[in-house]
Amino acid sequence: MMDAAVTWRGKMSFTGSSESGFSVPLGTSPEVGGDNDGFKPMELLATGLAGCTAMDVISILGKKRQDVTGFEVQVHSERAEEHPKVFTSMEIEYLVSGHGIDEAAVQRAIELSAVRYCPAQAMFSRLMPIRLKYHIFEDEGDGKRRVVVSREFSVAQPG
Repeated sequence: MMDAAVTWRGKMSFTGSSESGFSVPLGTSPEVGGDNDGFKPMELLATGLAGCTAMDVISILGKKRQDVTGFEVQVHSERAEEHPKVFTSMEIEYLVSGHGIDEAAVQRAIELSAVRYCPAQAMFSRLMPIRLKYHIFEDEGDGKRRVVVSREFSVAQPG
């Protein structure tokens, strides 16, 4: 079991907290009575997915002795036009920079996250299609990088 809570701060502002002891501001746009003073709840869901798979992938790449110098995971989501405006599809994009990064290692790390380790991705994949993309960059120093490969791929989801 995991516990989480939100505490109202006034208007449409809340503080979210969890058993880990950390907190995060939640808010919404002025159009619906908010002050743009925190994450929107759906943004937190997408951020949680990005964080879940990012932690898996960077850990696996480390175990595979990949020389990663930069790493980012972006989640792009489509939402329904009508309420409750659920997510209807997602794309997870992995940007891996480093020296001599092995494409097979990146693909395998993403696949393991998708089918075995990331509970957020496992849950969302049962509800909607999720596209996976990765970009591997060669780190050339001084903030410069060169694209080595960009690819979209699929993995068979269990269950």
